[in-house]
Amino acid sequence: MTDHKNRLSASGLQRLLGLGSYRTAWLWLQKLQRAMVRPGMDQLEGRVEVDETYIDGVESKGSSPSLGNKALVAIAAQVDRKGIGRIRLRRIPAASASPLIAFVKHAVEAGSVVITDGWEAYAGLRQEGFKHRPRAINPSSMTGSSMLPRVQKVASLLKRWLLRTHQGPLSCEQLDSYLDEFTYLFNRRTSKYRGRLFHRLVAQVIAVEPSPFSRLATES
Repeated sequence: MTDHKNRLSASGLQRLLGLGSYRTAWLWLQKLQRAMVRPGMDQLEGRVEVDETYIDGVESKGSSPSLGNKALVAIAAQVDRKGIGRIRLRRIPAASASPLIAFVKHAVEAGSVVITDGWEAYAGLRQEGFKHRPRAINPSSMTGSSMLPRVQKVASLLKRWLLRTHQGPLSCEQLDSYLDEFTYLFNRRTSKYRGRLFHRLVAQVIAVEPSPFSRLATES
């Protein structure tokens, strides 16, 4: 999981480990995905772009009926000169003020510069202690990708990664795990010591709350 460019499937893990049971491989995969979220992980800081994007092919169970087979994902991408630093992703129920501001407060350190589009739902960020820098689209000179290039790039990579590695409908609960896995891999993409990623994941498996099969099966 820490080495593969594409997402490792349960059947792929079953082949790699020589397991006789697909259920066992699926259970291992689910547990490892959940361990990729480190308890008390650091917030993004400095200058951070924030936007949201729709993911197709997601079952609407537990999400807004108005979204149909789509899920709305909030993205925060830290500005690292001309590149992208760390990211945070979260599925949200709607592109309204309450979930968007809650996401920013969870993902970004207070006092940071938060760059968004001109969507009014972000207007309350200043009151929450952030330096809000909204960018309105000028139809004649600016597109969404040039206005918020980092989050647009992350959204494109995420959708391509999901398309390459997942077959069939995706439940909202499964999507949460995939977002965590993508975030884990993306934030460590430039690591010079790839072997350490394995050891860090093993350490996090020990640190997180146990995930029994009965709970995982119900969520998925």
